[in-house]
Amino acid sequence: MNKKREVYFITGGCGFIGSNFIHYLFELYGNDIFVVNYDKLTYAGNPENLKSVEGRANYRFYKGDICDSEFMVRIFDMYKPDYVINFAAESHVDRSIGMPEDFIRTDTLGVFYLLEASRKYDIKKFIQISTDEVYGSIEEGKFTEESGLYPSSPYSAGKAGGDRLAYSYYVTYDLPVIVTRASNNYGPYQYPEKLIPLFVTNAIEDKKLPIYGDGKNIRDWLFVKDHCSAVEFILRNGKDGEIYNVGGNCEKENLEITNEILKATDKDESLIKYIKDRAGHDRRYALDDTKLVNLGWSREYDFEQGMAETVKWYKENRKWWEPLKSGEYLEFYKKHYGEDL
Repeated sequence: MNKKREVYFITGGCGFIGSNFIHYLFELYGNDIFVVNYDKLTYAGNPENLKSVEGRANYRFYKGDICDSEFMVRIFDMYKPDYVINFAAESHVDRSIGMPEDFIRTDTLGVFYLLEASRKYDIKKFIQISTDEVYGSIEEGKFTEESGLYPSSPYSAGKAGGDRLAYSYYVTYDLPVIVTRASNNYGPYQYPEKLIPLFVTNAIEDKKLPIYGDGKNIRDWLFVKDHCSAVEFILRNGKDGEIYNVGGNCEKENLEITNEILKATDKDESLIKYIKDRAGHDRRYALDDTKLVNLGWSREYDFEQGMAETVKWYKENRKWWEPLKSGEYLEFYKKHYGEDL
């Protein structure tokens, strides 16, 4: 391997955001970089997401758990990465309520093992991918990077733990860490348990769209390709030890999202089904990403463009998502949404 090429060590690279980021890197740099993808391949990690790049000479995949420090250090020693970007996470709030231990293990303890491996090598940058959910809910205004952390689910608490642990390694060990906190992502390759891919695929199949409570919970929506560009921009231009919010500047109620999906799939409101609200359901998230914008980053996609591309992708890739909506997925779906399929 030619060490002159910068080496990216991507954890969780077979997941939704991680796989989009790897595609983005190859579109941006082609053969000028080397990518090592390290993924545990849990239910949401899908090698099919990267089928088009697996034959590249400057790409390697390793199935591994970030909590398996011995194996991970061996991979570090083989490739001596320049950059470590941690996308690996358990990320679905509903699942975290039922099995919180899995989330704390991966989202906090796993970050510890990855940080320990990273500080043994002369890495140029460690990017910890966090989430706006660490801030908790906000009725008015927007969260800035200085806002307090009030996570309200085992998922967001686990992410807050990893987020702050990463920062501590900057302070204590001078590891070049940057933390990013992004708003709700959507786009191609997203596992169909999250709101947008679940509702898009259900609508395509003429199945019910289960809305928690009154459907007025508000989220800030960010197209995944804009998130990818932000992460790479921060890696190149961000300051060590800093936190950067990555927002979509696109606040929408869940019911509004639902109606837009119905319109985009030529379906009507008869598919909407209101269900009991989930425990600890945050009412509103909103991020102020002025700090990042002032650094020079900008979004390329507005919501209409991102949603059109997303719906088109799911319509054209039924062979990707139809097998995912079976087996364990169906049991989880019935348990949480009460839908008789």
